[in-house]
Amino acid sequence: MSDQYPQNPSGQQPGGQPNPYNGTPQYGQQPATGPNGEPPIWAPWYGISFGKAVGRFFKKYATFSGRASRSEFWWWYLANVIVGIVLSILYGIGFATSERSTVSTSTATSASVQSTITSPSALFVIAGILALLWGLAIIVPTLALGWRRLHDANLPGALWIIAIFVGIVGIVFGLLPSNPQGERYDRPTGAR
Repeated sequence: MSDQYPQNPSGQQPGGQPNPYNGTPQYGQQPATGPNGEPPIWAPWYGISFGKAVGRFFKKYATFSGRASRSEFWWWYLANVIVGIVLSILYGIGFATSERSTVSTSTATSASVQSTITSPSALFVIAGILALLWGLAIIVPTLALGWRRLHDANLPGALWIIAIFVGIVGIVFGLLPSNPQGERYDRPTGAR
């Protein structure tokens, strides 16, 4: 008997039907948990909390194998939106506090031209750099998360590339229900 999944010793479901998932959790059930009460890192975590989903996102930084539950996927996107809003507000405040000066110039034909020169504030520059660094830091793990989300729906992860170019497709992929046949993308029992 595997220590990863609870198993019916007879290999049958109640009612005498053979269990097609013998040795694996039933659809929508969590695999056996470790000492910390969490499923193995390679397994999807159905019903994960916000904080745990964000932590798990970074633990699985460039992991394209395995699956990601809808809750793992959507909690991360909420966290990313929150960070994006905060950085945008800081950027906007930095832009609003930038120094502006007006320069007037005269030409030989007595026409006067005015132009405004803006020197960016420190907050504007720092928020812009932070936004750039944040975007670069999450490119690979966000791609990996979408890839794993498709695995949970029993689709090839490479389809996630479509979502990069057509944003609405990413939303549709994120909404797909879990499919028990997606377990074929899980790591073998001996994996971490």
